[in-house]
Amino acid sequence: MVTYGDMTTLLLTFFILMFTTAEIDGAELRMILAAFQGLGSFSGGNTLQVGKLAELGHTIMGLPSREAGKALDKARRTAISQFQPELKTKKVRIKEDERGLIISLAADSFFEPASADINIEESRQVLQKVATLMSSPEMRGRKFRIEGHTDDIATDPQGRWETNWELSAERAVNVLHYLVDFGVDENQCQVAGFADTVPLASNETREGRAYNRRVDIVLLTEGHL
Repeated sequence: MVTYGDMTTLLLTFFILMFTTAEIDGAELRMILAAFQGLGSFSGGNTLQVGKLAELGHTIMGLPSREAGKALDKARRTAISQFQPELKTKKVRIKEDERGLIISLAADSFFEPASADINIEESRQVLQKVATLMSSPEMRGRKFRIEGHTDDIATDPQGRWETNWELSAERAVNVLHYLVDFGVDENQCQVAGFADTVPLASNETREGRAYNRRVDIVLLTEGHL
């Protein structure tokens, strides 16, 4: 009876966890999983309690807050809804990684060829949508990073941009200027140029190079501010 009772209790706990994780945020889920590490005949899991988690090396306040996670999730849903036409034509791509929510602008659709000058007549509506999202109440206090990326084709050293580093950085800066004009607080923004060091596809093909030429607008998570 004791063994049967233990099994029933464990099954009940399992199904409760399966149910509750449908609503739990990422930080709380990691805490639950951490509590079960090391279970065995001679050792137990980590303790879940409010305050400092000495075994994990973190504090509760150091983990992403539930409200911040909800805000970023809402921003993702809003972005997917707003950018439906651009997503279909691949002028805009939306994804998430450990840094946060990433809105990628295809450089070929927003910039003149081999240039950092924005084709504002083609990109005005998209940049206004991005600025509206970044200026929304849910994004208050959050940091954004605007990242410029190129393919591996070298620039003309005698031209305006000596290398792809200058070209990628200036593209990011020019996007920032327009976003600020459309209402974004520049104090929330960071700018970076990565040249061809962070490709998403192989630079061996024309399609791959086009995929790599982009400006990423990253809505940063708290851990990457």
